Amino acid sequence: MSYTPTQDPLLDIAGKVVLITGGSRGLGRAMSLHFAERGARVVVSSRKYDACHALVQQINASGGESFARACHIGDWHELDGLINDVVAHYGRLDVLINNAGMSPSAPSLLETSETLVDKIIDVNFKGPLRLTALAATAMSATGGGSIINISSLASVRPTPIATAYSAAKAGLNALTRASAQEYAAVGVRINAIICGTFDTDAAAGFVRNPDLLPTVVAPIAMHRVGMPHEVVGAALYLASAASSYTTGSFITIDGGVAP
Repeated sequence: MSYTPTQDPLLDIAGKVVLITGGSRGLGRAMSLHFAERGARVVVSSRKYDACHALVQQINASGGESFARACHIGDWHELDGLINDVVAHYGRLDVLINNAGMSPSAPSLLETSETLVDKIIDVNFKGPLRLTALAATAMSATGGGSIINISSLASVRPTPIATAYSAAKAGLNALTRASAQEYAAVGVRINAIICGTFDTDAAAGFVRNPDLLPTVVAPIAMHRVGMPHEVVGAALYLASAASSYTTGSFITIDGGVAP
């Protein structure tokens, strides 16, 4: 794979410093690889350093520029250090992609434990909230930037199998709108991508199960689940000058789920 910047100035992200949480697998991995391919300097972050480091080695061996930084997004006290290290390493932060998430299900609302709710809220809402504040502050010192929140169709079409997750992602949507208003004055744009069902390891239990797959794709107009690379175009748009007048907005990528 050859890493070269794009020739389209609107979509040019060459040289931008991009921090991607949950960046070592699934949608995060796809964005890490494709952003690096377009010349971005990518910080791959997740709880497991070894997974981040392996992807960074792949990117750098192919001519890209990247470094690994382990961080548990659900731990509020780790997040200052993450942003500080990115700025110390590259001198700036241009794009934050709040991609890390978890979506465990529970047998019922009554059987949903406090511990599980806390974990879901910490990773899907509290962590992105704190990172948004820290990243926007850092970005404001260097002329602005872009924050992209990876939300879920569950945030607008909740189901009983993932009530706490749906509520956390709905909170992420509210965070997107409110923080976009707060930080527009300092040049920071904040938007979200609402994702439907994608073929990732986290969703393997049903998207790769031939018995369940027909039920999964039945309401999808395109009659298939998404592939991780299919989120990249929307993320690239929101990270680049192509979306210079876009903030507080949502892009839905779900293959056309029936209303």
